[in-house]
Amino acid sequence: MRIQLVDPSAYTPPYDHALAAALARGGADVELVTSRFLYGPVPSAEGYSVNELFYRRTARRGLSAPGRAALKLAEHVPDMLRYRRHARGADVVHWQWLTVQPLDVALLPRVRPQVLTAHDILPREPRPGQVAATRRLVARMDALVAHSEHGASRLRDELGVPPERVHVIPHGAFDYLTRMPEERPLPDDLASVEGPVVLFFGLLRPYKGVDVLIEAFREIQGAELWVVGMPRMPIDPLREAARGARSPVRFVDRFVTDPEIPAYFRRADLVVLPYREIDQSGVLYTALAFGKPMILSAVGGFTELVERHGAGRLVPPGDVLALRSAIAELLAGDGARAGLADAAARAAAGPYSWDRVAGQTLALYRNLLPGS
Repeated sequence: MRIQLVDPSAYTPPYDHALAAALARGGADVELVTSRFLYGPVPSAEGYSVNELFYRRTARRGLSAPGRAALKLAEHVPDMLRYRRHARGADVVHWQWLTVQPLDVALLPRVRPQVLTAHDILPREPRPGQVAATRRLVARMDALVAHSEHGASRLRDELGVPPERVHVIPHGAFDYLTRMPEERPLPDDLASVEGPVVLFFGLLRPYKGVDVLIEAFREIQGAELWVVGMPRMPIDPLREAARGARSPVRFVDRFVTDPEIPAYFRRADLVVLPYREIDQSGVLYTALAFGKPMILSAVGGFTELVERHGAGRLVPPGDVLALRSAIAELLAGDGARAGLADAAARAAAGPYSWDRVAGQTLALYRNLLPGS
């Protein structure tokens, strides 16, 4: 079975590479079709091939090149047409993302079947016409993959996808990060910290609720909060709010590469994801892989993870007092954290293992192929 996983803009290299490797272990001939990721190293290809077909000129110019977005857009249509020809060699085309949906609906290859993983069900801040374009796009797919029942219900209810075309396949735990060959240590100022550490990790965006977390942490004593990730929102208000906290709040406001990630998660005593909205999050599946106790907002697929596997403590989204109480309680006793950590490790090794994810994905492909 010849599978092409397609992520033109390399939005989620960890997911793409983990799924490709697991499908290859399951016996598929897998090609990851993507573009060069410019922010840091990506996992090596183990058992599958990588074709950086998209945005080659843009990639050569680098992240800081003037007019980068315009050049990428100029390359988009020719590259999609080139991929349309390339896709003839696939039995299944599995899209992870589509970069310019209003255009892409007319540029899809004619190969069948085609699958789309709905990492984001709908844009959080849609531009005019974007939701309609998403509806047209999903209508062209033979199957849609959601990572949770919550996401599947949104595909059915909000985008009108027929139930028989919606399939729930979990996101896998990023266990490759637990065995990085060139793992880097923490920066010296963080490595010297002796007390408990509460970790917020990932791109800083308004919907992720880091402002709620900082407000909740203001009254916590005897611990540190580390806010780690590249800002995609103004960060000065967050720094100002953190100045009034009783305990230190440290910011690592840059992109953190794969070799650096393990040290942050190994050091964390508690990982907090105070999101206002989400279906699923790669940060959650990193914390699972490291067996970390977590506090999660009761939103999207987070609720399912906790209710089914006990791998986290839920709090209402945006509830500062509830979040503060949960942080204080879990920092006060090792026993509660240990129980959550054990549940996280069991979930990572079981229902959220990549081999199980690949098995479900290969079963979907087989059901879609003619004569199956």
